[in-house]
Amino acid sequence: MDAAALLARNALRPILDFALPPRCPGCAAITAEPHLFCPDCWSALTFLGPPCCARCALPFDYGEGAELTCGRCLAEPPAYRRLRAAVAYGAISRSVALKLKYGGRPGLAETLARLMQRHLDAAGAPLLVPVPLHRWRIWRRGYNQAALIAAALARRTGLEPRLGLIERIKATPVLRGMGPRERAEALRGAFRVEGDLKGQAIVLVDDVYTSGATANACARALRRAGAARVDVLCWARVVKPEQD
Repeated sequence: MDAAALLARNALRPILDFALPPRCPGCAAITAEPHLFCPDCWSALTFLGPPCCARCALPFDYGEGAELTCGRCLAEPPAYRRLRAAVAYGAISRSVALKLKYGGRPGLAETLARLMQRHLDAAGAPLLVPVPLHRWRIWRRGYNQAALIAAALARRTGLEPRLGLIERIKATPVLRGMGPRERAEALRGAFRVEGDLKGQAIVLVDDVYTSGATANACARALRRAGAARVDVLCWARVVKPEQD
């Protein structure tokens, strides 16, 4: 941004803040800056990090070391190398995700990306690849929320986004309420990757991680196309089975 544009923006900022003040993404209370949560909503968020499963980021009550793995990942290793999530799925994180997905609030992608960025492993300059929507869902919704988050992360990090790398070629039913086997069967053959990804590192971007069925199906498609490493980065992770 050149000096003239910066001066113009700074001059207009007080007027814009008076007419359209920045608001908390969770409850819409007025905040000092855009993309900031109010103290109440901030304290209601559960931020995820160690100690947790090295593969799927399931939180542990205690533990030391970076390679602790949960029983489920030991029994059925996921197709991706590791998952990281900014926050646990809860009332506030769910509300913000739904506003982005269904509420016509695409600007919230920047809000989510700011809190997800701390978990982004930029080693090897990975491609940022969003979990795709089927074309009919994009037509109804107007955009893919995962693509908006990936684009926001790309702007913040300088990493390359590949927004159309994975194509969802099969319209799948809503997975909520299905068991693991049913989810896997519903997603069989749903994704296609164009091109050769030999040796490439990928960060698969999504808004919410529930059972892992979608992330696993996408990771398998990317690995079949030659990807050397597939990580998953999302806004919120379900940590209680009843939240699926």
